[in-house]
Amino acid sequence: MTTLSTAHTADLTRAELRSVRALLDDAFDGGFSDDDWDHTVGGVHALVRDSAGDLVAHGSVVQRRVAHAGRSLRTGYVEGVAVRADARRSGLGGRVMAALERVIDAAYEMGALSASPDGAGLYRARGWEQWQGAFAAYGPDGPVPLPDDESAPYLRRVTAALDPAHALLFDWRGGDIL
Repeated sequence: MTTLSTAHTADLTRAELRSVRALLDDAFDGGFSDDDWDHTVGGVHALVRDSAGDLVAHGSVVQRRVAHAGRSLRTGYVEGVAVRADARRSGLGGRVMAALERVIDAAYEMGALSASPDGAGLYRARGWEQWQGAFAAYGPDGPVPLPDDESAPYLRRVTAALDPAHALLFDWRGGDIL
């Protein structure tokens, strides 16, 4: 039996945050950087715990700004989605995403995320669509093209009408832009 809860970063204890970070470090085989962690905190977390109270799945949604066709869109950006190795393929990722999508649908103009090849199927199955237009970052000196190996973001359209003829310009941040 598992329980799902949501909480803002400010409402999580240091021990809970250490537990989230440990889950993410394990799930990403040590490839979860300090910048990735910085991107994961500051918003709403979805946490799934097992009957012993141990964290088995996590995801968060943080606010970002995305410029598009002359508008700045309030975007709920999904970060740090992971399921403990022994609990994968049991529906927990879907439970986490359902909680995050509820937040996005109620509070943002659109949702966005970057997906690994392993995770893309989960998002597509939930109706997220990969952006077909150009995308870049809006850096300190203007638009900055992203590396060629950067895959297009997945979007959940909420209220924003998007036109692939216009690029999505994501706000600048340290580490991976998407």
